[in-house]
Amino acid sequence: MPPSASSHYRELSLWHDTTPDDLTPRPALGGDVDADVVVIGAGYTGLWTAFHLAVADPTMRIVVIDKEIAGYGASGRNGGWCSALFPTSLRRMAVERGREASVRMQRLLNDTVPEVGRIAAVEGIDCHFDQGGSLSVARNAAQLERLRSQVADYAAWGFGEEDHQLLDADGVQEIAAVDGALGGAWTPHCAAIHPARLVRGLADAVERRGATIYEQTEAVDVHSRRVITPHGTVRAEHVVLATEGYTATVAGRRRSLAPVYSLMTATEPLADDVWEQIGLRERSTFADNRHLVIYGQRTRDGRIAFGGRGAPYHYASKVSPAYERDERVHTMLRRILVELFPMLRDVEFTHCWGGNLGVPRDWYPAVRHDRRTGLAFAGGYVGDGVATAALAGRTLAAMIRDDDPEDLTSLPWAGRTSRQWEPEPLRWLGVNAVTALMGSADRSERRSGRPSRAAAAFWSAMGQ
Repeated sequence: MPPSASSHYRELSLWHDTTPDDLTPRPALGGDVDADVVVIGAGYTGLWTAFHLAVADPTMRIVVIDKEIAGYGASGRNGGWCSALFPTSLRRMAVERGREASVRMQRLLNDTVPEVGRIAAVEGIDCHFDQGGSLSVARNAAQLERLRSQVADYAAWGFGEEDHQLLDADGVQEIAAVDGALGGAWTPHCAAIHPARLVRGLADAVERRGATIYEQTEAVDVHSRRVITPHGTVRAEHVVLATEGYTATVAGRRRSLAPVYSLMTATEPLADDVWEQIGLRERSTFADNRHLVIYGQRTRDGRIAFGGRGAPYHYASKVSPAYERDERVHTMLRRILVELFPMLRDVEFTHCWGGNLGVPRDWYPAVRHDRRTGLAFAGGYVGDGVATAALAGRTLAAMIRDDDPEDLTSLPWAGRTSRQWEPEPLRWLGVNAVTALMGSADRSERRSGRPSRAAAAFWSAMGQ
């Protein structure tokens, strides 16, 4: 491994740049090996699966492989929201599995947020976990109407003010001095984290419990009971595909998940007097209620890390480091952040980066395991993957061990398979058309103050 490898990985994001780990890759697979479980992908999904398997059965032979290093992908680059957000609506889940299962899924996600923090503390993972909740702000009348509807909808499903609280403009200002805020909504079910610290610490915890991680080891082909790599074959009773935004790069799975890029930027550490103006004292994560998603957090070292959608989907589900930086999108993100907090107009932005996330055709994540073939999969989180992946890993471990005292395998996402994305060029046209639609809907709502009918029609067609 060339001496520059560690510095290359440090350039991936703010999070990689500020993790105490030196990011030196672990050894690659050195030949054929037998295991009970082989996990492809050393991100949150794969590592949580390995962790829960190893905790439940210390004798289990667990192998994790990754083409790069643990936390190379979205698990090490994301916005650092450990939230109970789920891309599929309660109504959509209830249509397939019933109201009780839908509500139980959401409550388990709510509980998973502090559970991630608890396990991190027990394992000695200093991932800067602060559960300060999450603030969604309305900056025009359409956004405010939508927030009111969302909070009322949660109430109709049995979630009270202790779960989702509507705020007036003064209530927003008590949390964060967002310019032009008409109102907002707040939920306690979110923690700000340092994502690379979490995923790297989780990898260490998995190794301490007896699993083996091989980095710089690409899964060239995936079959029932075996994974072929350039360095040898891993034979195992169970094969877990935990590749999320990189699933399209696995042979035969190009249309399973669309890799969509989300980009981020970060400020320099801000002076105390600037933070006095901004607020966010409890490190509440923040966004406004636009359609083209944005997300931000106050980091432990006093920066704002801020990201959003808007980057294009690339033809034939292509994934490349070249797509992780887009000056048009990064400029847009910096502009939006300054619009939210005008006191940032003169601060320096020190980092910009991006990465891909996995989007299923129906926006519905899945966790499944076929006992006949031994093949397992979890993913398709549409950007809401920190806590969701933790619950997915716990569920996969229960499926693989065929031991499910929590009845996780009855959750609405268990055993699902989304239909494939359309072949090209339809996939390219469709995904980029949705991005354009959401941007257009936001512009229309800013001008008119009325909710976009086009955006509403899209989400209705998606069953959301």
